[in-house]
Amino acid sequence: MAFKKDSIAGTMIFIISLSLVCSFMITGTAEILKERKLVKKRDEVQQFVLRAANIDISSGDFRELFEQRVRPKMVNLESGEFVDHDNLLDFDERMAAINPDTSSKPKKDTAKIKSRADNIRVFEVFDANGQLSSVVMPIYGKGLWSMIYGYLALKPDLNTVENIIFYEHGETPGIADFVTDPQWTDLWKGKQLFDDKGKISIKVIKGGAKAGDIHGVDGVSGATRTGMGIQRAVEFWFGVEGYQTFLNQFATTEAK
Repeated sequence: MAFKKDSIAGTMIFIISLSLVCSFMITGTAEILKERKLVKKRDEVQQFVLRAANIDISSGDFRELFEQRVRPKMVNLESGEFVDHDNLLDFDERMAAINPDTSSKPKKDTAKIKSRADNIRVFEVFDANGQLSSVVMPIYGKGLWSMIYGYLALKPDLNTVENIIFYEHGETPGIADFVTDPQWTDLWKGKQLFDDKGKISIKVIKGGAKAGDIHGVDGVSGATRTGMGIQRAVEFWFGVEGYQTFLNQFATTEAK
């Protein structure tokens, strides 16, 4: 049955057809943008982890380096054991942390995060000879104004800091620029997280750490609360509600 283009039926068919075409185009575009966003997020995670592990990514393909040197794993923080999870690079810790079904409220929320994911990614990093060189773990906590997100890498002794990096924060511009300044984050390298009794002892010290202090990191004048926020984040994440159980398990099974 033929319809005249200028008839009511013809106009309706044209509108419906145009709407369907536009709908398909929007859906297709949304899927393309979603995949691009996922690729960007994967790339960022790989680069952050490699940087935290002190691996130079300035030359060569960082994706290839990550594939060769890094083994991502999912850890249940309560049991300290590895758990199965598909597509680890696409796992969203922030969404897991705010979902009541996949998160828990800390009993002692020193990092002021309100909730944390029950399962979280860690990254085993190996040297060119296939030997474990570090374990990279995500950390975050409240500074003065904002959440500060980063990664801390421990050497195989699970006590000595290999490196620490921060990649996102909303602290005061200028004053808090030290958070992402390698001159400050390099001060963490070689520091000990725990004392001889296993107590978390690393401190960001106002006025500067004394020479030879294996637990002290220099604080920055004018940014005391930001520095304290970072210290509390480290204390939380390497305490009983963070990675402590995992590290104890890992030390007896894989870190030798």
